Amino acid sequence: MKPTLPVILSLNAGYVDTAGFLALQGLFTAHVTGNFVTFGAAVALGTTGAVAKLLALPVFCLVVIGTKLLAYALQGAGLPVLRAMLLLKLLLLTAGAVLAIRLGPFPDGDAWPAIVTGMVLVSAMAIQNAVHRIHLASAPPTTLMTGTTTQIMIDLADLLHGVAPDAAGAARSRLARMSAAVIAFALGCGAAALAFVLFGEWCFAVPPVIALASTLASGARQGA
Repeated sequence: MKPTLPVILSLNAGYVDTAGFLALQGLFTAHVTGNFVTFGAAVALGTTGAVAKLLALPVFCLVVIGTKLLAYALQGAGLPVLRAMLLLKLLLLTAGAVLAIRLGPFPDGDAWPAIVTGMVLVSAMAIQNAVHRIHLASAPPTTLMTGTTTQIMIDLADLLHGVAPDAAGAARSRLARMSAAVIAFALGCGAAALAFVLFGEWCFAVPPVIALASTLASGARQGA
């Protein structure tokens, strides 16, 4: 079976988040609220990267707002919104890869090369988060797996306990979709860690390739 668009997006999110965390002094590029924790750790321990972690959330929010406004403009012009958004994310991931390869490594997370590279990657993943909420709301989240994992465990408990046949069928269907998202995200995390160890900042060349696959896959969705 061909991987669905949400599964491809989950793979990319796990990869980008892990690569960014490893290369950019603990910066979460997809799960930006995690930067509250790493910001506190950076301040307490005196490590670098506090500025980028502080900037990540406002940059993320501004890009989500801009993405939604752009979606309105594209709809008004009769253009394919989903594919356009994914193409914009592809361009930002490509720019982030070029910056990481040209400017890295990043021993100082508060220096401008690390901040610029990090914010470009945060912007790319903000678009993915906005795309999910606007176009893929019925699919499991692609950048945060806590709620998904919780629902998987609840469904497993229901099936073990025994529920009505219709509820059991819904739980099995949900389990399949959510498990695929978690597995893809985990594979992305593992692949990014391995690629970073082997190739350093060249690991950022992979996300644009995955993003291209998601852009192509978006054409198969109704209304793309």
